[in-house]
Amino acid sequence: MKQSTIVFLLLISLLVTLFISCTNAQTPATMTINSFEKGGSGGGPAECDGHYHSDDTLIAALSTRWYNKGQRCFKFININYGGRSVQAQVVDECDSTKGCKDNIVDTSKAVWKALAVPKSQWGETSVT
Repeated sequence: MKQSTIVFLLLISLLVTLFISCTNAQTPATMTINSFEKGGSGGGPAECDGHYHSDDTLIAALSTRWYNKGQRCFKFININYGGRSVQAQVVDECDSTKGCKDNIVDTSKAVWKALAVPKSQWGETSVT
């Protein structure tokens, strides 16, 4: 094999490795609990579709930067806690006017249950 072919293959291998490591990156976040039901703590209907959602569904609201003007609507995110992982669908932006900081994942009770977070610790916890 020519030396240029070997160098090319090594570069491709390096790029593939970098791509895989970047796509598997886990970002630290704070998970909070929210009710997406009518009359719940979430306030009004979800931003993505203008509807209320059951607290028994795996759903989330993201802080403004992550919500990205609705670009994440209806996409699934992976949430990891204590060795468990769950996929939740983004349906809303958390309310930054009421204290939703960056790196917040505001989730339904179903997410907390699926991650087996002890009920005594419900409210706010660190996740990736």
